[in-house]
Amino acid sequence: MTDLLRVEDLHVRIGSSHILQGVSFAVPGSGVTALLGRNGAGKTTTLRAILGLVPRTGTVVFDGAELTRRRPYETVQLGLGYAPEDRGVFAGLTVAENLRLAERDREPRYDLVYELFPELRTRAKQPAGTLSGGQQQMVAIGRTLLNDNRMLLVDEPTKGLAPKIVTEVADVLERAAATVPILLVEQNLALVRRLTDRAVLIAEGRVAHTGALSDDPDRLQTLLGVGRA
Repeated sequence: MTDLLRVEDLHVRIGSSHILQGVSFAVPGSGVTALLGRNGAGKTTTLRAILGLVPRTGTVVFDGAELTRRRPYETVQLGLGYAPEDRGVFAGLTVAENLRLAERDREPRYDLVYELFPELRTRAKQPAGTLSGGQQQMVAIGRTLLNDNRMLLVDEPTKGLAPKIVTEVADVLERAAATVPILLVEQNLALVRRLTDRAVLIAEGRVAHTGALSDDPDRLQTLLGVGRA
């Protein structure tokens, strides 16, 4: 499987903190790749470094283009979509207005968004702040799918959600992954196992494991502090 994104020797220093310490991994051009680790391991910083939202050194290559000297808006124009940890939904605007703000291409792919998430069409005039957490996640991911993105970076989509809504978000991600590859930061290991067995584990700012989650369950338990279930 051809790699679409390649990260090599990525370092991030913010103030006196050396957050990423030589992170290297690759993401193929289909399906879901999970980026895992304990809280504070550097997962969100990795996504932000790929996009150029934090100072970085190292090499980031996306679809053959070197990113480390590009500004975030230039990286986005190459086809990297980003759904941030807080979803970034404008609560006072309607669903339709939230989507319209994300339009970048001349012909936004509303047909695809509404095919994947028909609820967004029916709630087009509803203020986004009145949506459930799962529905807001549909808006966040739908915005990235409006444009012809080659990959999505999705950060902690189930954080703080009730179990019923987590299932709803899992359905959203599963449908989206059939259309575009996803690099997913997620703490819910059961959800990750539903979507993929391919993972990159980060511990203390370094890559500790790449490959299948099932390769070394004992090491997984140690790195994540979770059981085998």
